[in-house]
Amino acid sequence: MREAAFPDVGHHDSIAAMEPLSPDEIARYHRHILLPEIGGAGQQRLKAARVLVIGAGGLGAPILQYLAAAGIGTLGIVDDDRVSLSNLQRQVIHDSGTIGELKTESAALAIARLNPHVRLIRFEERFGAETAQRQLAGFDLLIDGSDNFDTRYAAADAAEAAQIALVTGAVGRFDGSLTVLKPYETGEDGTPNPRYRDLFPEAPPAGLIPACAEAGIIGALTGVIGTMMAMEAIKLITGAGEPLIGRLLLYDALSARFDTIRYKRRPERQGQAV
Repeated sequence: MREAAFPDVGHHDSIAAMEPLSPDEIARYHRHILLPEIGGAGQQRLKAARVLVIGAGGLGAPILQYLAAAGIGTLGIVDDDRVSLSNLQRQVIHDSGTIGELKTESAALAIARLNPHVRLIRFEERFGAETAQRQLAGFDLLIDGSDNFDTRYAAADAAEAAQIALVTGAVGRFDGSLTVLKPYETGEDGTPNPRYRDLFPEAPPAGLIPACAEAGIIGALTGVIGTMMAMEAIKLITGAGEPLIGRLLLYDALSARFDTIRYKRRPERQGQAV
């Protein structure tokens, strides 16, 4: 783990105490503060937030950019990969000058240029069941922008165990999806919120879903889904609107169509959720 050498907005205790906004921050976030759904209090919550983002790639790029621009106080980035030329068609937080650099480092430099008030914590490693507890320590929201089911299941299990919300999304060729998970809470009707495995009980067989390196992907699609994932995170932090809990949002880029599917907690069998 590395903490970027950028201006520190405070340790966790002082962040949690809802630091007042500086004059520079008030000017920077003025358009947020004008919104009744956000206001000054909501902007302070964004400043107090500690968000861990898995992946600094196609989804992670817009997630990190928009959360940094929104004033998230502490952003963690988990990624063990380096920037390559083929990334630049969609991973817009990186550029030609950062090819060969660690993605965490390249992304941190871009965020520092965008908003010096954001504190960066870098994990130059993969996210998995063995590392999740250590990586999640001190964070209060997890966003999964990974590109494989092993990481998605590990992220879902870790977030549920830590009792923090998870925003998860996926993309493929010309379509994408996202949802929000808070299975440790109940809905308005008193029933437990669904888990990731209620939506995807099992990972598909290896090789069934080709990676983007094999099947291709339209770059702007990752911007659409990643930006919406950032929006869900902002809603969760500020309390604005209705997060996508129990709802899977689907986007078909070729037909310019959005659809929403509702899903629920599956019944338990022999004491285990399915």
